[in-house]
Amino acid sequence: MAKEKTVGSASLLNELVQANRYKRTQGRIARQATLLAIWVLILIAAYQLYQQLAAYTAMVQYKLEYAIPGVLVAVGFWVAYRLINWPTFADFLIAVEAEMNKVTWPSKAELWRSVIVVIALIFILALLLFTFDLLWITVFKAIGLIPNDPSSGAG
Repeated sequence: MAKEKTVGSASLLNELVQANRYKRTQGRIARQATLLAIWVLILIAAYQLYQQLAAYTAMVQYKLEYAIPGVLVAVGFWVAYRLINWPTFADFLIAVEAEMNKVTWPSKAELWRSVIVVIALIFILALLLFTFDLLWITVFKAIGLIPNDPSSGAG
């Protein structure tokens, strides 16, 4: 039995040459946040590439240190825009936003109480680990495993 092709299984390459938006009113927040995050990553990558290319005099002479990252940004922005409109990925982001809307989020007061508890436990754990560290250093010095004066150099 052959696998049937559904509406949401168009290839990404076919999607790159289209300009329409898939279910544009659904999952807008998740899709916009994802698109923005991908665009930020593309800008960071282009800036890193620019810094690397600026070290080569041939690139500087022909202004390629601007052109190559610029093309990367333009192509990357278009691919990212088309990616969030690819039916397979868009349906996933729509489902993510639907699940996020179902979650019961804590109140601001409950959130602050939880934050205070977590921070207090982190400090208590750090103090406990520091105490264990001092205890083991004392024990190891007492049995001679660690010299009492490490700057003496006697060995």
